[in-house]
Amino acid sequence: MNEPKPSTKHWSIVERLHETVSNPNIHIRGTNSYYSNAWTGSFEESVVRYLYGDEYSAKSWDPLWTIDQLHIGDYVCIGAEAVILMGGNHTHRTDWFSLYPFAEVILDAYKGKGDTTIADGAWIGMRAMLMPGITVGEGAVIASGAIVTKDVAPYTIVAGNPATPIRQRFPAETVDSLLALGIYGWDKAKFNALRSFICSDDFSALAAASARYDDKL
Repeated sequence: MNEPKPSTKHWSIVERLHETVSNPNIHIRGTNSYYSNAWTGSFEESVVRYLYGDEYSAKSWDPLWTIDQLHIGDYVCIGAEAVILMGGNHTHRTDWFSLYPFAEVILDAYKGKGDTTIADGAWIGMRAMLMPGITVGEGAVIASGAIVTKDVAPYTIVAGNPATPIRQRFPAETVDSLLALGIYGWDKAKFNALRSFICSDDFSALAAASARYDDKL
């Protein structure tokens, strides 16, 4: 069987975000994060919504307010048809009698939600939706179809609408130790050398391997 060409849409071929993202308000750390785009358009076309700085908005108008930023860490996996909502309240004020975005009050109508951050090693499931201004912690898992309205703690699995914690991936003390070890801050050589320990559930072995590696430097 002939293998598909790289340009062919297929579930086994992903979009590497550092190679495709052009919006200056989207910040990609590292070179390993990807979007599974086989069933949709690109990450910027299909996933990121209401973020100024795409080709059309940048040419059509100047923003009236500070633009909330999207930060995506390294080794982030984003499933097909996920949605990341940006842009605050999109000029619909729930504390006003009318929700309609009338042009003459558009500046007062908009209320930013702050930056959205997806930290290193997180996994966003298929058709999940992230609301504006949230932080998804390191190693967190967003279940398919989840609607995330609040921050997600590191190494926590959330699901549902609104998304609620199902469980932590590891005991709290292990999570604290993982965060302190800072595996996603290692240089590439160390990360690759210790990949077999990273792809395991033995933290003691990982910590010991990290110490041995550092001692050799």
